[in-house]
Amino acid sequence: MTATPLRWHQYLNQRILICVFLGFSSGLPLFILLNLLQAWLSKAGLDVKALGLFALVMFPYTWKFLWSPLMDRFSFGPLGRRRGWMALTQAALFLAIGAMGMLDPHTQVSSIAFMAAAIAFLSASQDIVIDAYRREILSDNEQGLGSAVHVNAYKVAGMVPGALSLILADRMPWQAVFWITAAFMLPGLICTLLIKEPVVYGAPPKTIRDAVVLPFREFIARAGWRNALWILAFIFLYKLGDSMATALATKFYLDLGFSMTQIGAIAKTTGFWASIVGGLVGGVWIVRLGINRGLWIFGVLQAVAILGFAWLAQTGANPFLLAAVIGFEAFGVGLGTAAFVAYIAATTDPRYTATQFALFTSLSAVPRTFINASVGFIVAETGWVTFFLLCFVLALPGMLMLPKVAPWNSEKKSPV
Repeated sequence: MTATPLRWHQYLNQRILICVFLGFSSGLPLFILLNLLQAWLSKAGLDVKALGLFALVMFPYTWKFLWSPLMDRFSFGPLGRRRGWMALTQAALFLAIGAMGMLDPHTQVSSIAFMAAAIAFLSASQDIVIDAYRREILSDNEQGLGSAVHVNAYKVAGMVPGALSLILADRMPWQAVFWITAAFMLPGLICTLLIKEPVVYGAPPKTIRDAVVLPFREFIARAGWRNALWILAFIFLYKLGDSMATALATKFYLDLGFSMTQIGAIAKTTGFWASIVGGLVGGVWIVRLGINRGLWIFGVLQAVAILGFAWLAQTGANPFLLAAVIGFEAFGVGLGTAAFVAYIAATTDPRYTATQFALFTSLSAVPRTFINASVGFIVAETGWVTFFLLCFVLALPGMLMLPKVAPWNSEKKSPV
């Protein structure tokens, strides 16, 4: 159904609060891999090309749709189908993150790569079930607001490995830093134990075949192959530019001459407050504008934010400019991501939530996993300024598809 405006006091409900905790739990492992792991290995002496190749350990984010039918089909433990899988992955992530920090980056790089891939697998699996849970507990007219809250809680989680952990790393051993960081998975686990199972839309798949075949059949049958391919292409392209631009952000800041404490205290703290503001503004805007118009307006902001990195690369280690660039990036990209996730949620049939949501988000993770692996080589050949200009150009194709997939004067509707 078409989204209808909500009054401000209707934003404050238990479902939105759940989105905060689960969004934070979902974002933390990814930012550990993107920020903390990158800083740890950079300080150990790995070059930019090797760091870029570490993006390949995140391949589970791209392929998670392969095992998502299992999470639609089976329940795990007494907590129920959604909560059981969430509790399992969250507890396993706590142990895996702490254990990885006990390895030696000078002599055990291959073991670290294996542990990072294991964390990515657990994190992608957690994302499958959290996305499904959020889609199932929110009504259609709450999807935009819920997605905005989830995305900004997701980004706020980056403050832990991207700010607090970096500051701690200047003052204590890396092993302690990783266990402290891992402990931030526990609030999400506690939330999982306290919340209730969502209402099921129809009976869960009775067989593995049904869990695999029916979600794909429904998506293709909804509007035909051509429309399905347009949607998939848009999902792939919309976040391509900003995903590449931030792939080696920590390495970029270090190359400019910033210390890890500066990165934590200036860049990440500014990003935190910008994300908070972006969440408040974006949540209201998406509800009032609708998902389609949000994709247009927020997409422009997230593309322009990339140019700020090019400006910073040309200017050098200017703390004030760093704060401004990171703040605008967190605000603009946060809004664009909120609208994008809301679009994916509205495109998902509630009867096949986990599998379809995993398919769409897997496709959106392709740039972050495979294309971003080439970022180190591109930077080595072009330098940072040219690289960021290239990222801006790559942000445009997804925007050019908006008249087809999300027309300005019509609103995205749920398939059921």
